[in-house]
Amino acid sequence: MNRPNILLITSDQQHWNTIGAFNEEIHTPNLDRLVREGTTFTRAYCPNPTCTPTRSSIITGMYPSQHGAWTLGTKLLEDRHTVGEDFNKNGYQTALIGKAHFQPLRGTDEYPSLEAYPLLQDLDIWREFTGPFYGFDHVELARNHTNEAHVGQHYAIWMEEKGCKNWRDYFLPPTGTMDKSIMHKWPIPEEFHYNTWIAERSNALLEQYKENNEPFFLWSSFFDPHPDYLVPEPWDTMYDPDQLTIPAVTPGEHDRNPPHFRMTQEENPDFSAWRETGQGIHGYQSHSLQSPDERKKLVATYYGMISCMDKYIGKILNKLDELGLADNTIVVFTTDHGHFFGQHGLQYKGGFHYEDLIKLPFIVRYPAHVPEGRVSPAIQSLVDLAPTFLSLSGIPIPPVMTGVDQSSVWFGTQPEARNHTICEFRHEPTTIHQKTYVDERYKITVYYNQTYGEIFDLQEDPGELNNLWGEPQYAALKSELLLKYTWAELGKESMPMPRIWHA
Repeated sequence: MNRPNILLITSDQQHWNTIGAFNEEIHTPNLDRLVREGTTFTRAYCPNPTCTPTRSSIITGMYPSQHGAWTLGTKLLEDRHTVGEDFNKNGYQTALIGKAHFQPLRGTDEYPSLEAYPLLQDLDIWREFTGPFYGFDHVELARNHTNEAHVGQHYAIWMEEKGCKNWRDYFLPPTGTMDKSIMHKWPIPEEFHYNTWIAERSNALLEQYKENNEPFFLWSSFFDPHPDYLVPEPWDTMYDPDQLTIPAVTPGEHDRNPPHFRMTQEENPDFSAWRETGQGIHGYQSHSLQSPDERKKLVATYYGMISCMDKYIGKILNKLDELGLADNTIVVFTTDHGHFFGQHGLQYKGGFHYEDLIKLPFIVRYPAHVPEGRVSPAIQSLVDLAPTFLSLSGIPIPPVMTGVDQSSVWFGTQPEARNHTICEFRHEPTTIHQKTYVDERYKITVYYNQTYGEIFDLQEDPGELNNLWGEPQYAALKSELLLKYTWAELGKESMPMPRIWHA
C-alpha cells in the first residue's frame, strides 16, 4: 500500500458554524463537498484561542504550556520537535504555503524572529529563502491579514511577478498607501488576493510531488476570515446583511460571570486592571461599540470572506482530482480558533472560552478509509493532528507529543480517543490566565489565583447563558469537575524519556 499523502487546509479565526452544509445562510460548496465525502467532527477544539500557540501545537503535538509559545508575541523555539522532522526522516516532502505565525512581529537579540520587521519586508531575503523552517522543507509565507501593513515575504514577491507592480496601493502604511477608512470592499483585484496565491502555489507543489512520485505533507494555510473585515468584489456584496441572523447578547447573561465578562457590556470599559492594550482583553471589542447596521455588514463581509476562500479551497481539491492524488491523500480542513461576531455581545476574540471561540469546523476525508457523509460527536483537539498524521503514515509517534492518535476514530472503528479536551489562554502572567476543561456534557473554566470561574451544562444550556459556578445546588458537580480537570492536567504530561532501569 502506498503511504498516504497529507493535505492540511486551514482557515484563520473561523466560527464553527460557518459551513453551508450545516448553515443555510452561507454558501461553501467546496467545504460542503468535503462534508459529503468525509466525516465532520462537531466537537473539535483548539488548545488556545489565539494564533501562535495553536499553530505551534499543530506542528508539535503539544499544548502551548508545553511547547512554550504560550501567547501572541512569543516564539516557538527552533529546538522544539515538529511533525515535519518525522515526515522528513521517513521520505516525505513537507511544505507550508500561507500563514505560519510561529514567531512574533518583533524580535530581540536573544529571541530573533524571521517573521519580524524589518526582515519580513526585505524581499531580497525572501527571494533566497524557502526553508527549511520548523520541519518544513519548503515554505512560502505571508504575515498580513487583509490590508495590514505587515505585507511582504513571498506573497509580495508573487504579486510583483504577476504584474501587480502597484501592490502597495492595497495595504496600509508604512508599507502601503491604502486609505485606513476603507471598509468591507477591499480594492485589491481577486487575481492578486492571497487566496489566489495560496491555491496557485499549493497546486504547483502538488504537480511537483506527482511528477516526482513523492509522498507529501502539505499545509495550505489561509488567512481569512480573520479581521479586518475586507474582501474583494464581488464577494463584498454576496450577502444581504438584512437576510442574515445576527447574534447578540442576552440581557443578564453576564450577571453571574467573572468581572471581565460584565465589563464588556459597558460603553467605555476600563480594562486597566488587566494591563492590556489595544481593544481591551487581547483583540476583544465590545459589540455595543458598533451600530446595528454595521454589525450586519460585518457578518455579511465575514461570510463573503469565507465564501471567497472556499472557492480557492475548491481549486486545490480539484487539482488533487486532476493529478489522480485524491484517493491516496488524507485531507483535513479546520481552523486555528473560532470567532465572535456578536455572540454574547462580543467581537473578535479574547479571554472568553465560549464554544464560539474554542470550537472549530473540522472535516476529514480519506476515500475508502474515512466514512463518507458521517457526522461524529467524538472530541478532537488540534494537538491530536500531528500524532494522528504520523500514525496514519506508519511513522512512530515521538513520546514528546501529548496529543492522542485519532486514526481509529477517523476510520469510524472506535467511538472516541479522548473523553475531554483542555483549552488554555494566558496573555500576561498578571492578567487573564485561564484553562478550560470540556467533556461530553460539561465545561469548567478556572482562573489562576481567582475564586470565580464558569461551569456550563452544554446539554441543557448549549448557548452558555447560565453559569453554574456559584450556585449552591451545583457544588457537588463543581467539585467533580475540578477533580476531572486536575486529572486531565496530570494526563497531558509528556514522558519524553523512557525508563531504562529500575533505580
